[in-house]
Amino acid sequence: MYAVIRTGGKQYRVSPGDVIRVENQSTGTDGQVEFSDVLAVSAGDGQIGKPQSTALVTGEVVEQGREKKILVFHYKRKKQYKKLRGHRQGYTAVRISEIAFDGQKFTAPELPKKVVKPKKLAPVETEEVKTEAKAHKAPAKKKAVAKKSAAKKAAPKKKK
Repeated sequence: MYAVIRTGGKQYRVSPGDVIRVENQSTGTDGQVEFSDVLAVSAGDGQIGKPQSTALVTGEVVEQGREKKILVFHYKRKKQYKKLRGHRQGYTAVRISEIAFDGQKFTAPELPKKVVKPKKLAPVETEEVKTEAKAHKAPAKKKAVAKKSAAKKAAPKKKK
């Protein structure tokens, strides 16, 4: 099951559970994004066609960020003209959660929730032992560094 959608001037082949990077999208309610411009839908193997009624692809925003920098260099030879600019395109990563058309709905499996593990606390007794061990050590002595004498440079020879 997949669908072909158009957004940001590009076309994407998506299926439920896919994560795609599209150009910046305004997040809807609760981070949900709807793509109503569906070009083609495939319900099974070897079947593809235009949806008869309004088809809808929904997804949830995973992250928003910016791509790597692209350098744009303008140059005109023999004219001493050079211009260097950089550009970083913004993107929105969207996880496709549902494809609905002609009364059918195909949904992505739910992701398992991340469980936060509690941090382990160090016993109090070990901290006291560490501080006592530090007190018994003598401070390290610094060694004196011998200065190097600078070599004299010879004066340049005069031309006659």
